[in-house]
Amino acid sequence: MMHISEFQMKDVINVSDGKRLGNVDDIDINVTNGKIQAIIIGNSGKMLGFFGKGEEIIIPWRNIVKIGEDVILVRIQQQVTETIEPEK
Repeated sequence: MMHISEFQMKDVINVSDGKRLGNVDDIDINVTNGKIQAIIIGNSGKMLGFFGKGEEIIIPWRNIVKIGEDVILVRIQQQVTETIEPEK
């Protein structure tokens, strides 16, 4: 058995590209059957949520490859968009 607080302490790593996605912010539970539907990774780029809400990554439970002692390995195809700031 694992407590949600232990689950939230683990780093979430995408095995498709080896990138760290962040930590579990929330979970989506099907209240009918009590099963976890997805984990939700919040954007750690925002400072404690004070400066607006960032993008969330929703990872379906079926995409979790392994839950280890320190990490949660997931497999997702993440589309990365970069913003280029104009030179000053």
